[in-house]
Amino acid sequence: MTDKPTLAQLAEQLGARLRLAPGADAGLVPSGLNTLQDASDSQVSFLASANYRRFLAGTRACAVLLTEELAAECPVSALVVDDPYYAFARATSFYDTAPHAPGIHPSAAIHADAEVDASACVGAGAVIEARARVGAGAIVGANCVVGGGSEIGAGTRLHAGVIIYHGCSIGRDCIVHSHTVIGADGFGFAPHGGQWTKIHQLGGVEIGDEVEIGACTCIDRGALGNTVIGRGVKIDNQVQIAHNVRIGDYSAIAACSAIAGSATIGNRCTLAGGAGVVGHVTVADGSHITARTLVTKSIDSAGSYSSGTPFSDSRNWRRNAVRFGQLDEMARRLKDLERRLEILVAEGGQSREKE
Repeated sequence: MTDKPTLAQLAEQLGARLRLAPGADAGLVPSGLNTLQDASDSQVSFLASANYRRFLAGTRACAVLLTEELAAECPVSALVVDDPYYAFARATSFYDTAPHAPGIHPSAAIHADAEVDASACVGAGAVIEARARVGAGAIVGANCVVGGGSEIGAGTRLHAGVIIYHGCSIGRDCIVHSHTVIGADGFGFAPHGGQWTKIHQLGGVEIGDEVEIGACTCIDRGALGNTVIGRGVKIDNQVQIAHNVRIGDYSAIAACSAIAGSATIGNRCTLAGGAGVVGHVTVADGSHITARTLVTKSIDSAGSYSSGTPFSDSRNWRRNAVRFGQLDEMARRLKDLERRLEILVAEGGQSREKE
């Protein structure tokens, strides 16, 4: 948005009730957003967590997004909403500073058989191959590659250096950050005679609308059929998604997670940082996988799932690590002791009966 809104317009756009502080002006145009601690008198802030309530009394912000419950404590103008964090997220769109150069840069290489909408932007050094299509208002950043037959939906932005291989489709209003690769070959090889024979990856990648993909993430093309990313999915930086994975609508995957081939992640799931999912398993809708968890079998019902061990000081961790290797032997000994105890109890009962 080029023209920043006034406080009154911001309230209207966010569905907020504006409560002006004495002497405040509803026509003030805030310059941006900032934290309660650091906001200047020309910036808007927000209070979404009780952990930051202590900063409210001293804030210098021109207005604060908060709930009705906290409005009376606000020393400056208040923008009263039901969900301050959601309102803050929406407000950021009015102050986005990400630049883009309109039109097609002279150094861009666009194949004669490609279709680029007149309202799209193509940056310096970008390559758009034959039969590729770029939709209305889409932005293809500097040095991006859009492979043959691939499609970029209307309003989607590819930041600099994104590589889209051939035969991939990206929906409307998506964001793909720099150095992400979409449509690389999946890791498919057939063993024979002590060697590996490549399985050529014949599918593509299909990405729904309103998806955001972080920097340096890789989404492999399908071996047969497509790798599918559903609508509204959010994927962080440095995530690996293997061939023929399917991710349901509105799921979110945090940094450094990895999903192996042909796994299926349901709708509205979350994978925290460093989580892993083995191949050919299914994760039920609404499942939440905590950080560093390895999912080794299918999850059939929604819930929160964890694995791994928490950290401790190194001396204790080393002692416990030794015990991990002893667990099987300890379990066998415990089972044997239980069996002996059952025999002793039974024999004792028989002795009392004879008496």
